[in-house]
Amino acid sequence: FLETAAYFYMKPKMGEKEVSPHSFFSIWHEFSSDFKDFWKKENKLILQERVKEAEEVCRQKKGKSLYNIRPKHDSGIVSINCSHT
Repeated sequence: FLETAAYFYMKPKMGEKEVSPHSFFSIWHEFSSDFKDFWKKENKLILQERVKEAEEVCRQKKGKSLYNIRPKHDSGIVSINCSHT
């Protein structure tokens, strides 16, 4: 524990000889809670951006026709019947 506290440059509070686990973990708890909140917000923003991008791709694909429609020409029985009237 003391090596970990030294790694993060933790210094004992005034009047204490060593860093106490309570002081170390109270700071660590604040940091991890803040980090978790920011992480959730950032992931939510990224997800919203990806949804917008996917919706835009869908809109663009819907705008482009996947097949061509040609006008219908009379042929067969219909054209025979129409030409005799």
